[in-house]
Amino acid sequence: MQTAYFAGGCFWCVEAIFQRIDGVKELANGYCNGLTQNPTYEEVCSGQSGHAEVLKIEFDEQQISFADLLEVFVETHDPTSLNQQGADRGTQYRSAVFYTDSNQRDQAVSVINSIPDAVTEISPLDVFYAAESYHQNYYNNNPNQPYCQLVILPKIDKYFK
Repeated sequence: MQTAYFAGGCFWCVEAIFQRIDGVKELANGYCNGLTQNPTYEEVCSGQSGHAEVLKIEFDEQQISFADLLEVFVETHDPTSLNQQGADRGTQYRSAVFYTDSNQRDQAVSVINSIPDAVTEISPLDVFYAAESYHQNYYNNNPNQPYCQLVILPKIDKYFK
C-alpha cells in the first residue's frame, strides 16, 4: 500500500471522484501543510491557518499507480486556477500535490509541468490532520445536499461518462 495526498479544491469533490477509482483502498479528508496544529474546519476556512483541504489516498500499487492517480487528479479539477475551484475560493482550495518521496515528487513535476499555465503546488508533505468526522465520506452520506447535487454530482457524471 502507498499513500498520496492531493488538494484540488473542496475535499468533498476530490473524495467523491477517488472513491470510484479501482485500486483506491482508504480515503481520509483532512488538512495539511499549514501553520496551526490540529486545525478545525473553521480555522482552515478562515484562510489564516495556511492549510489546504486535502484528500489522503491509500492505494494498492499493484492495481493503480501513483502516475495514474495523478492523471485522475489533473483531469478532475482545474490545475490552472489559483486558489479557486469553481465558487470555492481561498488558499485552502489551492491545487497541490503533497509528495512523500522523491519518486512521487518527480512524477508530479513531470505531469504538472506538462500542463500549460498550471499553478499546482508541488511540496513535500509536512503533516496531515484528519478532518472532522462529518467531512468523511461526505457525498455518499449526503447525496441530496444542494452542494452535492449542484457541484459534486456533475463532476462525477462528467468524469465517469
